[in-house]
Amino acid sequence: MADDALIIESLRKTYAGGTEALKGISLTVPRGDFFALLGPNGAGKSTLIGIATGLVTKSGGRLVVDGIDADDAPERARRHVGVVPQGLNIDWFGKVLDTVVNQAGYYGISRAQALPRAKKLLTDLGLGDKMHVTARELSGGMQRRLMIARALIHEPTILFLDEPTAGVDVELRRGMWEYLRTLTKDGVTILLTTHYLEEAEQLAGHVAIINKGTIIEQGRMAEVLAKLSTEDLILEVEAPAVGGAIAALAGFRPLAAEGGVQITLDGSRNVTDAVKALDAKGIAVRTARSKSGRLEELFLRLTQDTK
Repeated sequence: MADDALIIESLRKTYAGGTEALKGISLTVPRGDFFALLGPNGAGKSTLIGIATGLVTKSGGRLVVDGIDADDAPERARRHVGVVPQGLNIDWFGKVLDTVVNQAGYYGISRAQALPRAKKLLTDLGLGDKMHVTARELSGGMQRRLMIARALIHEPTILFLDEPTAGVDVELRRGMWEYLRTLTKDGVTILLTTHYLEEAEQLAGHVAIINKGTIIEQGRMAEVLAKLSTEDLILEVEAPAVGGAIAALAGFRPLAAEGGVQITLDGSRNVTDAVKALDAKGIAVRTARSKSGRLEELFLRLTQDTK
């Protein structure tokens, strides 16, 4: 338990209209982990985050935040949590630096303490030259970064990110992920919801997939992906040899792919068999790599099975 940042046991939420958003889910998030919580719209992700951050009242179950039972000490538990919601909820006319410093006041942090802390956060997040402009003058990606700085000003041990890169361009997303990785190295636990499943596959150490208020899969990312019965690989070959490679690999469901040929392994044959088939035709394989998007394939399969 000492190594768990978040423990959720039999968590339930039924709204006033009768909608059962969470149906007794249980989940453990390891300390210092980048944890992906995935699910289709309406699956219960935002409700779970709302309960964990004290914004939504649970109907039943237990929640332990950084070793603190949220029922016994809700205020103490909330101090350990930072949240970046899906919607942009910032003061559009407030200065960037003031937005972060003022947030610190809600946690009893003095301005003298908050000011250097806020400046460092904004600089680390690439907003060092934007501290004295208003939030509405920032690009969409920069506004997202401002929300991350605001969520981190009280130095939480757990950070909830609800679709943090929605509408953010690729370059800004990459910079954001690089910064967030440094946080996990420093021991901050990050729980992420996202529809960018390829990013989640690359970033997260653990994953849970939720659908209709129920956890339908969870575990280490590598172990969850291993449950796929097939695996797609990219074999890099010389461009002129792609046509011959496809013909030689007819039993592997080959497709032309950027850099070479994509093949599918189903357990009956392995990559060595494919390399041997190409070698017999005089075609050299430079490299073999897993095709990204395996998490998306598993996600679609699981959520479609539970419809």
